[in-house]
Amino acid sequence: MSVFTVFAHLVERLADLLAPLFHGSATAAAIVVFTALVRLLVHPLSRAAARGQRARAALQPKIAALREKHGKDPQRLRQAVLELHAEEQVSPLSGLLPGLLQLPAFFLLYRLFSGGGASDGLLAHRLLSAPLGGRWADALGDGGVFGPAGLVYLGIFALVAAVAAVNVRRAKRTTATGPAATGDEQLPGLGAVNRAMPFLSFLTLVTVAVVPLAAALYVVTSTTWSALERAALYR
Repeated sequence: MSVFTVFAHLVERLADLLAPLFHGSATAAAIVVFTALVRLLVHPLSRAAARGQRARAALQPKIAALREKHGKDPQRLRQAVLELHAEEQVSPLSGLLPGLLQLPAFFLLYRLFSGGGASDGLLAHRLLSAPLGGRWADALGDGGVFGPAGLVYLGIFALVAAVAAVNVRRAKRTTATGPAATGDEQLPGLGAVNRAMPFLSFLTLVTVAVVPLAAALYVVTSTTWSALERAALYR
């Protein structure tokens, strides 16, 4: 029995449990529940990433001293900052782990609802009027932007845009407190990555448009979870 068959059975069982509440959209609800379970499993790493960010911020006085000492030698300054993080046992990459560990679940859903092991019945399940195995292009060809399936995608796009706007607004508030807020500015490329991350939320709109709706539901649920999680952990 392949991993896709096992996962398909898991989704079907979850859908059976949720059918009394969600009826024809029970499989879509099962994907949302599955995503929430994945995020719960990853949540300890998210909490560790939040602690790591606070620890990096606490290193700012030492980093300021290194900046004063090696300010004329950027390469030596970056090396000294990395050595400081190693000495204090603070990982500058801890914030990336939660996202990386979710990739297998996303690709599993993507492959499953692209025909890689799902039964025709599972592919035909819907979120309201939109089939979970379909894409936005299919919705546009079947009723257009304001057709039944197109309206489902418009609702998803609106949710993604709202979450992305919240992420960008929170990032601007963090930046306004000063570049020392995260302590990543002297790490090679990491400061730029952290500043760009909130804006990458808008790229989720592209992902939702091109992947099967089932995979899009995973992305939207996970992105929304991330926004709520960051609001709770980074207060």
